Order: sequence, then C-alpha cells, then structure tokens
Amino acid sequence: MVQKVSAEVQQDAMRIAKATQKPGQTKEQTKLISQGIEKGIAEYKKQQKAKGRARDKQKKQEIKAQQKAAAEQAEHMTSAEKVTTPVLPWLLLGISWAGFSGYLLLG
Repeated sequence: MVQKVSAEVQQDAMRIAKATQKPGQTKEQTKLISQGIEKGIAEYKKQQKAKGRARDKQKKQEIKAQQKAAAEQAEHMTSAEKVTTPVLPWLLLGISWAGFSGYLLLG
C-alpha cells in the first residue's frame, strides 16, 4: 500500500535534505534522503493517529465506567430509600392510633 504524501511534507523533506546536504552529494542522493524523510514523517503521523485513537478509546471507556458507577450508586440509593420510606408513615400511624386509644381509655 503506497501512501501519498502531501506537497507540504515533500517540500519540508526536501528543505531538510538540502539543509543537511554534504559537499559533493548528488541531486539523486539528496532526493533519496528526501524520500526517506518523507517516509519518516508519514510513519510518525501514522503512529500519532494510532496513539490518538487509543487515547480516545481509553477516554470513552473511562466515561462509560464513571456513568455505570454513577448509575449503580443512584440505583443503590433509590433502593435504600424505597425500604425506609414506607416504614415512617406506618410508624406515625401506629403512634397516632396508640395516642388516640390512650386518650379514649383515660378520658
């Protein structure tokens, strides 16, 4: 698979190759060096894209884990509230009936 390199990368590679050119070096040798630099730049960009995808994937996994933990915590809290909420009204009802019964018996 041949990767096409942008004109900007080719110009940068040629500029770098000419900057490091030795005396007596032919144009063909400079061109080969430039091509090697192009390949290096292309490989670097490829690696950076792969690292970026890996970082994005890791971030998505972390976000999913946080959402899952938050959902579990919310579910746990609502189930705890469901258990304690019905007890209070019945308790108050029992106390009020006991008080009313006591009032009738003593009155």
